[in-house]
Amino acid sequence: MYTIQTNASGTRNMDISEENLLTIQKYSLFQHLIDSNGIVDEQVLDKLKLNIRSLIASAEGNCKDLLDLCIDVIYHNNMKAFGLHQLVLLYIKWEKETEKCVENEEAESIN
Repeated sequence: MYTIQTNASGTRNMDISEENLLTIQKYSLFQHLIDSNGIVDEQVLDKLKLNIRSLIASAEGNCKDLLDLCIDVIYHNNMKAFGLHQLVLLYIKWEKETEKCVENEEAESIN
């Protein structure tokens, strides 16, 4: 379980689970989300919400993981642009750590 700060003053936080991060990775939700200017604002959060709605609407099977992500994180009362920026930073850090673990496991299996 990870915790991100959702406002600049640090009075609001949100817990992010490993499953939430795996869902973001599975559906590549952050890929091409942020414009070239790198600014995460409310429009970016709205774009993410629309992308997820579209994925859920077009899903033929079970999309419980996306629904859980929406309930727990994306549509949480504390989720604003600042929180989304923190979530993106957490995801990048988590993805790098995950890649290192996989590389280490592969190196150990070769030896």
